[in-house]
Formats: sequence, structure tokens, C-alpha cells
Amino acid sequence: MTEFDLISRIRARVRQRGDVALGIGDDAALLQVPPGRELVVTADTLNAGVHFPEATAPADIGWKSLAVNLSDLAAMGAAPAWCTLSLSLPQADERWIDAFLDGFLALADQHGVALAGGDTTRGPLSISVTAMGLVEPGSALRRDRAQVGDDVWVTGTLGDAAAALEASLEGREVPGLLRQRLDRPMPRVAAGLRLSTLAHACIDISDGLLADLAHICERSGVGAEINLADLPASAELAAASSAERWHWQACGGDDYELCFTASPRDRDLIVQALDFTDVSATRIGRIVAGQGVRAFGAEGKEWQPPRRGYEHFA
Repeated sequence: MTEFDLISRIRARVRQRGDVALGIGDDAALLQVPPGRELVVTADTLNAGVHFPEATAPADIGWKSLAVNLSDLAAMGAAPAWCTLSLSLPQADERWIDAFLDGFLALADQHGVALAGGDTTRGPLSISVTAMGLVEPGSALRRDRAQVGDDVWVTGTLGDAAAALEASLEGREVPGLLRQRLDRPMPRVAAGLRLSTLAHACIDISDGLLADLAHICERSGVGAEINLADLPASAELAAASSAERWHWQACGGDDYELCFTASPRDRDLIVQALDFTDVSATRIGRIVAGQGVRAFGAEGKEWQPPRRGYEHFA
């Protein structure tokens, strides 16, 4: 396949939205932002051997490359609309491309996202996606608005993807649910939309709970205290020892759940709002005066992990 054969193959698979005035095939896309809406833009790059194991199925790579971007939009309380895709490939393999698109476009269709353009080049396997969403002016969730006294919440369960990755790298069998959480994370878009009028601050958990919550604390000028015993665990993870489980849950990444803060008076409203999304939420701590995130284990003893999350250049 030539580069233009590849582009044509992608374009033939794409469903467009009515607000895409010009999509794949030109120098740039033309998108119609509705009146009275702000545009939310995020971008992520996934590299082989860093963001996914080399042997990951192409369809799972496609799904995940879009999912991590939609998770960022979810953390902003945005409704997904459009995306662009840039592919660096060692070679133009038709079967690989088709399988990649199976995963990518399946998730795009679930959320009504139109692939509007991008780029293709020869090189090491790398996928870059820019995703765009819409919010009402002033309604976007942010990291800099946590308040002292807020509850700290997380959606779903934590640690599943980190446990799956560790088992995979060590050559151990990975239970099906844990593998699913690693290869095909579910961006909490509906939850983010529901929380947009309730949460004070929000972030998606990509590098680890403690590391990502620390970003909220830094931007908001506050501290946080987390109770490790309250971290929600899947049935597959609950059987592990607390020391092992807490490391995956507090410091592992790739779960793409939401961590958010909200007033204690809104606890019932939060539970009711998320009931409509089939996503659970759990209170795990509180926002306090001070700096940084402190985690407490059994009998209120402060827990100090060897590292608090993933850092690319550490």
C-alpha cells in the first residue's frame, strides 16, 4: 500500500457527522462549532513498548488510542465530537490497518466521534490522536478548583490495568477482566457529563491515583488525605494482599477512571447522578489545607510507596 492507498482505506471506513464541513482528504478539516459552546481539545501519543506491550492486538491498540483521549474529555465534562489520527507505521500492512480501525472506530461510533483528518508516516509504531469535545461556556471541569473540606471520589475500580500489565510482563496468566481493563479501558464520558455541575475539580487516572490527585492539589493549592482501605477493588483484585493491591491501586496507571472532588453536601446527588451511567463512585478521602497527597493504611499509619505513579522521564 502507498501512503495515499492507506489514507483512502481509512477514509472509506469513517462515518461523518453533520458538523464536519470538510473531512479526510484535504490539507485540514473544517469543523462547525455550535453557537454557545466552548471547544475542548486534548492530545495523546501512544508508543509501542511504552503505552502498550509489543504483542497487543491491533484492534485493542486502536481502541485504547482513542479511549485515552476520550478519558481526558470526560475529565473535563465535555461531550466528544471530533478527532484526528496520526499513524507512524513500520510498514503499511492492510490487515493490521483494518484491525486497528475495527477497534478505533468501534469506540468512536459508541460516542458519536467523527474522525476528521490526520497524518500517516513510516517509522516506529506510534499513534497520536487529538480529540475535541464541547462544553457550555464556563462549565468545564478543571483541576484548579478543589476546596478544603471536599470529599475525594473515584469512579469504578482501581488497579486492574496495573495488575494485568505486571502479570503480562512477568509471563503469568492474566484474568480476562483485568486484561480487558488494560487493553480496552472505558472512558467515563457519561459520568463526566453528569458530574459537570457537581464536581469542583476532576482528573482522569492515567499515571496512578496518587500522582494524578497530586496534580489537582498542586493546581488548587490544597492537600489531600486518602484512605487506602476505601479504594474500590474488582473481585479479581480483592483476593490479593493489601500491600500488593494498594500498590496497583494507588500507584499503577492505565485505569482511566475519574478522580474528582465535591462538597460533602452533594454526596446523595452524586450517587443519584451516576446511577444513570451504570458507573459506581466511591469516596476515598478528603481535601485538606496544606500540600501534596498523604495515603493512610491500616490503623491510620501513613503509607509510603517506593514511587507514587508513572513518570515518562524519571
